[in-house]
Amino acid sequence: MPVLVKDVVEWVHNRHNGIYVDATIGSGGHAEALLKRYPDIAQLIGIDQDAEAVALAKKNLAAFDERVCVIQGNFTALKAILETLHITHIDGIIFDLGVSSMQLNDSRRGFSFMTEGPLDMRMNQSSAVQAKDLVNTLSAAELETIIRTYGEERWARRIARAIVKHRRSQPVSTTAELSRIICAAIPARYHPPSIHPATRTFQALRIAVNDELQSLDRALDASLAVLHRGGRICVISFHSLEDRVVKQKFQQWEKGCICPPRMPRCVCGQEKKITILTRKPVIPSREEIRNNPRARSAKLRVAEKLR
Repeated sequence: MPVLVKDVVEWVHNRHNGIYVDATIGSGGHAEALLKRYPDIAQLIGIDQDAEAVALAKKNLAAFDERVCVIQGNFTALKAILETLHITHIDGIIFDLGVSSMQLNDSRRGFSFMTEGPLDMRMNQSSAVQAKDLVNTLSAAELETIIRTYGEERWARRIARAIVKHRRSQPVSTTAELSRIICAAIPARYHPPSIHPATRTFQALRIAVNDELQSLDRALDASLAVLHRGGRICVISFHSLEDRVVKQKFQQWEKGCICPPRMPRCVCGQEKKITILTRKPVIPSREEIRNNPRARSAKLRVAEKLR
């Protein structure tokens, strides 16, 4: 179920007969809503690095025929993907970050600690590195850094040491096995009341496996470069690290000049590139959260490229 779909559809469309990109198309929920709401859209390009998502999106969006083109790829390669379609500029782009419900619900993909599955966590299943590789080869210090940095987990050191201790006797090979190690490493009285104790560690490993934050930073720059003036970028994030990248990037683009205040004139050459349209992020309504609990942490930020 797509999150904040009505808000995304209203915010991203800003030009008739335009070309739009859903950079994380998943099963096609946002794309379908956008195409239905605006029949004037000339073309929608869907991108996803997950081959299974691409196949499902093509099936779900088949009724829109030539108006839709779905391609497997990483959104960091946005410019190159558009070039293959002989497109130089677009009028709007959507990013729906993080792991999809489809990926979470498939135990074979290894994203969830709720079901038994292989320690995979790759969004692109042709990628070389899996979560099991990190868990079973990195040092305790390296694991601690990943868990603390990407999971903001206060018990990162204990968890990392527990993983290393366990693998001395046998490799950590499944999601359930890793979940048990994490739960045992955190003192029971400090288990968080609102989330599973393994949540932050699984998040951290997923981010590391898929290089998510660095990829997001590059993709945002790529999207701004190909947006027409007046084009809009909509980003839905699900945790503070993603949201921080988006917020800081938008602020940097909007600020323009970075010269010290004491400078009599600008010498940095930085120009204001966007207007931020959502001073505070748009969040789901209580009704949406009730119908889709996974929406509870979603935040939507929107910016428009200056005309």
